[in-house]
Amino acid sequence: MSGSAPRAPKFPLRLDQMTAPARLPAAAPRKPIAKTVVKPALARTLVANQRPVLRPQAHVQHAHTEATRRVAPSGLGLDSADVRQRMVRRLHVAGLHADAVLDAMARVPRHLFIDPALVTQAYEDTSLPIGHGQTISKPSVVARMIELLLQGSNARAKGSLGRVLEVGTGCGYQAAVLSLMARQVISVERVRPLHDKARSMLDRLHVGPVRLVYGDGMLGHAPNAPYDSIIAAAGGDALPQAWLDQLALGGRLVSPMRQPGSAQQVLVVVDRTERGCVHSVHESVSFVPLKSGLVG
Repeated sequence: MSGSAPRAPKFPLRLDQMTAPARLPAAAPRKPIAKTVVKPALARTLVANQRPVLRPQAHVQHAHTEATRRVAPSGLGLDSADVRQRMVRRLHVAGLHADAVLDAMARVPRHLFIDPALVTQAYEDTSLPIGHGQTISKPSVVARMIELLLQGSNARAKGSLGRVLEVGTGCGYQAAVLSLMARQVISVERVRPLHDKARSMLDRLHVGPVRLVYGDGMLGHAPNAPYDSIIAAAGGDALPQAWLDQLALGGRLVSPMRQPGSAQQVLVVVDRTERGCVHSVHESVSFVPLKSGLVG
């Protein structure tokens, strides 16, 4: 057997080449959760797909239209920290134990990023439509992917996600959560109305340090590379070469990716080391397809 270092795999990677309206509130103290209530690992719970709640398409489009005319309803108690804490406790029971992630999700008001017609579902563990064929991910999926990012080499060494590239800003919710654990977040969105909506909401919440970019997420964002953490909110057949090129030494990438010959997606993790990239495959998920080009 040769003593030389193994060659890094060629890219772009394919799965069959891999091994298996105020400022954000301060985090409220989380109540201790009895160990006896902890259920099986979160990895098992994410097998259920992330498809939006079933609604007639006409109703969904109407909801998006109305969202531009109304403000979120009041009097529903959704601004209460207790509502977010209940969501966080459910995530903990499901197997998520990263305190930084739980605290961040307890601070970000998810209901503000949801269309008014669907706002009562904001803290349920479900994805919801945000218009233009896109969705806001389940809280459990957001939490799981960020938890995986925090386990990267650079994140562990720095005690934060460092400089983050997010591909797919969507409504801006995940960028807001990431901003509480990162030195800087560069978030790229290809759909202009979503980019504009996210900018308006994040400005309203005074979220920082986040920089929103209207651009093709498959190209990453080279001007601010390299990135300690890269996270994608859409999955294709392969990881774009640009993402891999922009991943820092010691950095970690987490993205959904379609399995060969199947519509099923799984979470893929890539760690860049001095000897090349190490790849691993995790649980099943369901995200919108990864696409290139801009939508005005």
